Amino acid sequence: MLVDFNEIREILTTCKTIAVVGLSPKSKRPSHQVASYLLEAGYTIIPVNPGQSQILGQTCYPNLSSIPVAVDLVDIFRRSKDVPPWVDEAIRIKAKAVWMQEGIINNEAADKARRHGLRVVMDRCTKTDHANLL
Repeated sequence: MLVDFNEIREILTTCKTIAVVGLSPKSKRPSHQVASYLLEAGYTIIPVNPGQSQILGQTCYPNLSSIPVAVDLVDIFRRSKDVPPWVDEAIRIKAKAVWMQEGIINNEAADKARRHGLRVVMDRCTKTDHANLL
């Protein structure tokens, strides 16, 4: 899989409001560590987890459609097979990009997102890429 670091840098510099799908309230989980890092880096983090009301001091939402503000980037911490409905919702809310974390690859969902004008990153970590590129 070819990685376009210029596109990743562009996403990380222009997408300031990030919905983190599957954000765990447990501090040892990768989603929690990544979201915490991004929050400290100055991004607006919106937790998406139907089982929680608040994570990292931020109001938590059950899905993307219930978020009352515009979302730039949908950062997905779900199994590869669970990605398509989240991409569909990202398209509906007019997000600018979809990011599937390390180990998460769904080419069909990625192709659909691209066809609808969203930028796509797969199998990479937002925290690692931010630390290395910015």
